[in-house]
Amino acid sequence: MASKQQSVIITCAPTGGIHTPTMSPHLPITPDQIADSAIEAVEAGASIIHLHARNPETGKPDPRPELFQEFCPKIAGATDAVLNISTGGGLGMTREERLRAAVAISPEMASLNVGSLNFGLFPMLEKYDSFQHEWEPEFLEMTRDFIFKNTFGDLEYVVKTLGQEHGSKFEFECYDLGHLYNLEWLINQGWIEGPFFIQMVFGVLGGVGADLDNLMHMHTIADKLFGDSYEWSVLAAGRHQMRFAAQAAMLGGNLRVGMEDSLFIGPGELTPSNAAQVTKIRTIVEELGMRVATPAEARERLGLKGASNVRV
Repeated sequence: MASKQQSVIITCAPTGGIHTPTMSPHLPITPDQIADSAIEAVEAGASIIHLHARNPETGKPDPRPELFQEFCPKIAGATDAVLNISTGGGLGMTREERLRAAVAISPEMASLNVGSLNFGLFPMLEKYDSFQHEWEPEFLEMTRDFIFKNTFGDLEYVVKTLGQEHGSKFEFECYDLGHLYNLEWLINQGWIEGPFFIQMVFGVLGGVGADLDNLMHMHTIADKLFGDSYEWSVLAAGRHQMRFAAQAAMLGGNLRVGMEDSLFIGPGELTPSNAAQVTKIRTIVEELGMRVATPAEARERLGLKGASNVRV
């Protein structure tokens, strides 16, 4: 089974590459906004910050390393948080585009979707009469006929490039049961070493549904596949975010919140900040009698290389 929980590791994903500027005036867009939002989230209790960049003029997901270098040093200078750079980037980017920032920064952690999947954002089109930028409806509609591609060749390339060459560990994002078996295959090749950090993702159209029975089953299978060699965490999209995060903590796991995954703090109420979501789930965790992990604890449990080895 996964190692006995000592404390709850909170990951915060401040902006992501899914939601668009029209959807919330609070979504961090510019490097300063992303940095400030991340720092506030760490002060509220997050120990890992999962980072994407956006074009500061349009808000469109942007893979340029120079944008990451505008906010990563600020976060690193103001906090001791673990910097986790996305390799998912924005939907429609090539593999090389998605890896540019992580290769340049050589982070302690990087995310990795452990397989290909349909990734449908197009239902969001029905919720808005107009958009601030032309790219937004085009981006959402594109996902009607889109596959996020991470083949076995892609997975090998990423783990060898970032894992073996840079010493980065991974937030293995598993959107379906088969992704757990894909991860088992990667481990069996001898390309990656534990402890493994598995992020189980629920509620994305094209992936496993946000049903608590699915969470229980994926947790059971992960225990069978990975024994004591992994830490597990849960994120759920939209309205499912807090419920699934709380359930993960009660089951001895970790959790992720942030505006990449949900723009809301309660039913119909936009969250004013990422810190508000972190504060809410921290309150729930502590009311349940558990403790939130510090960045130092997260580093030790995940076997990370240390902030001094990151290029910021």
